[in-house]
Amino acid sequence: MKIAIAGAGQVGCSIATELAENGHSILVIDKDPNAQQGFAPGVEFLVGDACELAVLEKAKLHECQVVVAATGDDKANLVVSLLAKTEFGVARVVGRVNHPDNEWMFDESWGVDIAVSTPRILSALVEEAVTVGDVVRLFTLRAGNANLVELTLPADSPVAETRVGAMNWPPDCTLVTILRSGRVITPSSDDTLEVGDELLFICSAESESPLQEVLAPHTH
Repeated sequence: MKIAIAGAGQVGCSIATELAENGHSILVIDKDPNAQQGFAPGVEFLVGDACELAVLEKAKLHECQVVVAATGDDKANLVVSLLAKTEFGVARVVGRVNHPDNEWMFDESWGVDIAVSTPRILSALVEEAVTVGDVVRLFTLRAGNANLVELTLPADSPVAETRVGAMNWPPDCTLVTILRSGRVITPSSDDTLEVGDELLFICSAESESPLQEVLAPHTH
């Protein structure tokens, strides 16, 4: 897969390195010519402003399956996302959100398919690490249509020792993974929910409160 990344800072560098190691063809765009020194062999580098149409044309963005707008400037990331989607028809555009107040703008109207908010992810990971019995939103998918949420099943949960197949989940809510004692379990109808399980769901925002009531109503 050919992927273009706008921004050669720490975030862009980390993404480029990992994706390149996974076998993808990576092109990084940045105004600073010295930034290319930190990249692994095989990662292409283009010096230029990714907000300029001529630079994106030189990068052959129309050949990319994914564009990641990963600069430290939200305005730049929005411009890159919009150009990638409207001018080059890139199928998948990921936009980095640096400031939480700007998160509402990172949607389909600006060409963003997936918005990744660094502050939100960090706060969610901290909350997930210390919270038992509360639904914690970890990640928003497809411009807010669905969320990845987590809940660690508390000792007083009314559904502890209940079979997954016997659960009546809220609408638009799917259990995707059970993390238990260092193992990743793909849930089947015969698996049971146990105290201490870390449960990962894909669900709509409207289903988060009903999910809380099903799994751990006593925490509120």
